[in-house]
This record gives sequence, C-alpha cells and structure tokens, in this order.
Amino acid sequence: MAAFRDMEEVSQGLLSLLGANRAEAQQREVTLTACFTQLTRELEELKETEASLERQEREVDEDTTVTIPSAVYVAQLYRQISKIEWDYECEPGMVKGIHHGPSVAQPVQLGSTQLSKKFISDYLWNLVDTDW
Repeated sequence: MAAFRDMEEVSQGLLSLLGANRAEAQQREVTLTACFTQLTRELEELKETEASLERQEREVDEDTTVTIPSAVYVAQLYRQISKIEWDYECEPGMVKGIHHGPSVAQPVQLGSTQLSKKFISDYLWNLVDTDW
C-alpha cells in the first residue's frame, strides 16, 4: 500500500509539473503569436515603403532622362541667344553675370530685391542684339 501511495504522489507531482509546463508553453505560444503578428505587420509596411520608393525612383529616373537634358538644352539656347554668362555663385537677391555684346562685354549686376521682375526681364532682353 505504501508503494502504491508513493506512486500516486509521484504521479500527482508529475501531473502538476506537466500542467505548469503546459501553462508556460501556452504563454510562450501567445507571446510568439503576438510577436509574429507584429513582425508580419512591419513586413507589410516595409513592402509598401519599398514599393513607394521604387515608384519614386522610377519617377526620378524619368525626370532625369527627360527633364534635365531638356532643361540643359533650354539653358544653352538662352545663353546662345542672350550672350549672357551668368554668375551662379552670386549672393541671393542678385542677378549677376557678363553680357557679351556685339562690340564689348559688360557686367550685369541687378538687385532683384529692389527692382521688379518685369524691369529685370526688360533690361536683360534689351541687351540682346536684334540684328540677326
């Protein structure tokens, strides 16, 4: 009988340990499931961000293959027509450069904060030689 009681106590102890282990395993499963769900959400957000960046990259590539060359062409065309060599490093609020006229080169220095855009435009176009 004593042996039977000892076996019963050992069995109860084992059942108690198994129950505790099962509860721990269930808690770990809940935690891991929550982590998995969070990581899945983050992965989806990263995929969306990646797709957005790829779209932006394609748009930038299109801009650089179309817009920049055409802008360079227009700038070169304006330079050939106006014969003005611009000083791109002048201080903000200044329009500065050198106009290479038919007989002499003359500096151009206009304060865009004091003069209207129309006045500056008219002044610069008046420098252009109309004898073609």
